[in-house]
Amino acid sequence: MGRLSVARVLLCGLGCGLVLGAVASSAEDRTIVLASTTSTQESGLLDYLLPVFRDKTGIDVKVIARRADEVLNGARTGEADVVLMHARPQEEKFVADGFAVKRLDVMYSDYVLIGPKSDPAGVKGKDIATALKAIEAKGAPFVTRGDRSGTHAAELALWIVAGIDIAAAKGAWYREAGQGMGAALDTARAANAYVLSDRGSWISFRERGDLDVLVEGDKRLLNQYGVMLMSAEKFPNVKKELAQSFVDWLVSPDGQAAIAGYKVDGQQLYFPNAEKSGG
Repeated sequence: MGRLSVARVLLCGLGCGLVLGAVASSAEDRTIVLASTTSTQESGLLDYLLPVFRDKTGIDVKVIARRADEVLNGARTGEADVVLMHARPQEEKFVADGFAVKRLDVMYSDYVLIGPKSDPAGVKGKDIATALKAIEAKGAPFVTRGDRSGTHAAELALWIVAGIDIAAAKGAWYREAGQGMGAALDTARAANAYVLSDRGSWISFRERGDLDVLVEGDKRLLNQYGVMLMSAEKFPNVKKELAQSFVDWLVSPDGQAAIAGYKVDGQQLYFPNAEKSGG
């Protein structure tokens, strides 16, 4: 092969490499990272929503799913472009500290108190505060996630609502799973114990044994989700425009309709409510 031919091959290879690199870069530029809690992932909601968003916008979303405190710890290092979770006080502090530019309500689900069908503490149909007081008074077995998740934080807040200092009151009856919702439900089933669960995890839980929903519908069991766009000022690598497109879609009529349309076993798990936060 002559020198001219070699040069042409090299130039062609270089040109093709640049084109392929540009295509790869373009594809990468259309991907954002969403940090979210395990509940949205394990319930199947994100597997349902994200393809709808991708088909509409051409933007891919990579998900990092963790418990609530780990979501925010990771986001503080700049690993995400947008955050979706259900721990409002922590979310509002996250925004106030400058890590995110704004928080918007997106949807809500609810918590339910699960317990043995025999209901040894006699809590069925009562409000959540009365139910927790009865469980503590009788020393009935209760399983806590004990893992600093959003659900764990909600449970601890409910003990306070019930007027119980759980750190002082807990005994052998109060059992820590130290893991996710599925593990906590498994532990409760094996121990015939009470446990606080998000409704989506309960509906998805197949090995229920003698457990059933005993307390539901109390407004204090509402489980609000919010979305936050990470601060491009604090994290220059944030894909601000693409992430904003995701936030805008979530709170738009189309996004809210998609959320409402997700069901498991014919039951709606999440209820859109972006309107009340100005979404």
